Amino acid sequence: MEEREKNSSIPRILKTAMGVLILLAAWQMAASSGIWSAYVLPPPMKVAGALGKMAESGILFRHILVSGRRVLTGFAFAFVLAMAGGILASQVRSAEEYYDGFLEFMRNVPPISLIALLILWFGIGETSKIIIIVLASFFPMYLNIRKGFLSASKMLLEVGCVFRLTRWQKFYRIVLPWAVPDILVGMRIGLGYSWRAIIGAEMIAASSGLGYLILDAQQMSRSDKVIAGILTIGVVGILCDKLFSLVISRVTGARGAGGAK
Repeated sequence: MEEREKNSSIPRILKTAMGVLILLAAWQMAASSGIWSAYVLPPPMKVAGALGKMAESGILFRHILVSGRRVLTGFAFAFVLAMAGGILASQVRSAEEYYDGFLEFMRNVPPISLIALLILWFGIGETSKIIIIVLASFFPMYLNIRKGFLSASKMLLEVGCVFRLTRWQKFYRIVLPWAVPDILVGMRIGLGYSWRAIIGAEMIAASSGLGYLILDAQQMSRSDKVIAGILTIGVVGILCDKLFSLVISRVTGARGAGGAK
């Protein structure tokens, strides 16, 4: 019991730092053991050096900005489509029967599998990458938005009927505010899926972006740059998620922040 209380008194950030240090120590030991060559598994300091050089030259930040711009563009399109689909599903229930089968089919098709077809249709420009992001982030947002709209309090809706609100007045005054936590949760999940999708798309057809950075480093046999690119993706993803989590907690409180996990 005392041990549990002692562990609970350790700040969370300190626990995270300890976990990172343990991982770095294990990485250094594995790199120094001689089981793998430095070409296959470079030590942490070599990766840090490569990361520092790319940051100093500005190349790293240019690739981050390119990927970030693509993610934000595709994410915005996906959110608009998800909101439209959620509103249609909640306000015109009979219409959902016409497109639900198609959405269910597309939800089970990995977006990365469509890259070859999209390149044939749209080339290797920005359009194909944006479509991949839209396909990846649309479904988690749509499902959460739809759930939020359809789970609105029946008691509040009955109150709206008492005050003789129209269907759209009930939607804007009751259903939409009720669904805000689910909408934000869906957006947070969709943002993570957007980053996953763009990295895959950039590794196949791109001349810039973090995915391209990793693929180019692999072709140049620079495993230190490959790992540096992977670490950059992870850090950028964590920062985006934490920022969005902060927005959710500010807007909706603990209910919205906790539901996103």
